Amino acid sequence: MSGASWPARYEVRVDGVLDRRWSEWFEGLQVDDHGGETVLSGTLADQSALHGVIDKVRDLGLSIITVRRLPPGPVEEGPP
Repeated sequence: MSGASWPARYEVRVDGVLDRRWSEWFEGLQVDDHGGETVLSGTLADQSALHGVIDKVRDLGLSIITVRRLPPGPVEEGPP
């Protein structure tokens, strides 16, 4: 069995709406409003960071719709 390589890109879709100011709290993930759902997406350093994001979603009382690992993409740069 091969292990997952890190860092890795993820998308976490939750029920409820958060605005972009939550990005820093969510490990710097991009926060996008899609109707009544919020999509958190971006690169996470490791499995612990992924679990941290999921814990924060729980702490806000939001329901997770999906969590998916995205294919590798271009190197992301931090905010300007």
